[in-house]
Amino acid sequence: MTDIAARADAPTAAAEVAVRDLTVCFPTDTGELAAVSHANLTLAAGRITGLVGESGSGKSTLALSLLGAVPSPGRITGGEVSIAGVGDVTKLTKAKLRQLRGGQVGYVFQASQNSLNPLKTVGRQLLDLGRAHDVENLPELVKRARELCELMGMDGARVLDSYQHQLSGGMRQRVGIVFALVLNAKVLVLDEPTTALDMLSQAAVLRIIARVHRDIGLTTLIVTHDMGVVSELADRLAVMYGGRIVEDGPAEEVLGSPSHPYTKALINATARVTGEIGRARALPGRPPDLTSIPAEGCVFRERCAFAMDVCASVEPELARWRDERRRACHAEVETVTTEGVAAS
Repeated sequence: MTDIAARADAPTAAAEVAVRDLTVCFPTDTGELAAVSHANLTLAAGRITGLVGESGSGKSTLALSLLGAVPSPGRITGGEVSIAGVGDVTKLTKAKLRQLRGGQVGYVFQASQNSLNPLKTVGRQLLDLGRAHDVENLPELVKRARELCELMGMDGARVLDSYQHQLSGGMRQRVGIVFALVLNAKVLVLDEPTTALDMLSQAAVLRIIARVHRDIGLTTLIVTHDMGVVSELADRLAVMYGGRIVEDGPAEEVLGSPSHPYTKALINATARVTGEIGRARALPGRPPDLTSIPAEGCVFRERCAFAMDVCASVEPELARWRDERRRACHAEVETVTTEGVAAS
């Protein structure tokens, strides 16, 4: 039976997550192609990690691997995803995976505010979740859901008695977080948590995520293309491109002094409302899809101002270059940090 005895105001022991040499492939007419290639990433217990990149970079596929939930016909073809107290997710049985999803790992899907069943109240859907996870004490489950709602600034009784259309977009997003945490998850994954929300709702949801992460004691992964989101919340930042992690490190350092041309280009492309607004520059070219990812060499070379001959044949290794920072680039760090990255 699933234990839901812990209270919303009692921090749980966060669990470290270690992604090691993870490869996820999808079949195509030209054979299997990697949406995620040899990814290595650690989600430190009790910390917030941001995973950023353009659409199609492999962020969501990597995140879904934490649940063993890569959408068919994709499959994990190599590596492991180890969660403290759970083991290697890639080796779990279907029954164990069902318990993992929404149990030890809570996942808030992109635009989850639109995923509630319009024909059932939130409370009825909560009971369905409990029964699916063999929760014996359903009244205790409801009590915990109310506590989580209160923690997020909502009237728990009213929310559980409401239908989807009776809640605002920001409230529905918060309900998605309640569902992800109500079974005492220790790991929380949020996929584009502020998508489709207005600016005021975005700000409120970000504050709530930070508060819930701190008060409950979670290991949190935020998947987003929005640099503003990670700058507000993340302790550590990983950047993906073409299915590869190309840079990671402490968020403040990566944002303040990016060492990979792609990271710097993403930051330079961020819209500005203060300072020199005209400095924002779109990235040249288009991100690759599965069929256009180069088979060898650096995946970013066609959009990179620093591309060299070696980039066409040798894929750069994601290697540590200073303290807690890693990058995958043949160009010298000093060259990238001191020069622009826009291709001519």
